[in-house]
Amino acid sequence: MAVRLLGPPVFLFVAGGALLLWRRPGRSGLIWAALAVNLLAAALPFLWIGVQAIVDQAERTVYGLVMTLLQPSVSMAAWGLMLLAAVFPARVSDGVESTEVEGRPEHEPQNIG
Repeated sequence: MAVRLLGPPVFLFVAGGALLLWRRPGRSGLIWAALAVNLLAAALPFLWIGVQAIVDQAERTVYGLVMTLLQPSVSMAAWGLMLLAAVFPARVSDGVESTEVEGRPEHEPQNIG
């Protein structure tokens, strides 16, 4: 069960991290945060079981309700961070100064996607 719940977020974190190291996007900090928060959301049930075992409060149903609402909220926050990074990309200066040739810039930004 742990592999089924944690496997996809761990793979997403590793693959996304490798892509971030290979091609640095403008808002890489937000993307790293989104990947980490997504991994945290997947690990929350296991962390919750550990906390319940330590504090001996497993029989209280209100705590289970809080956990039921907390995990989707954390996951939604991760996707919100990713959406924020995708919709509002940072301006990246690549060190090339733009010079104008015949009224148009010589170096034009391109969407590489």
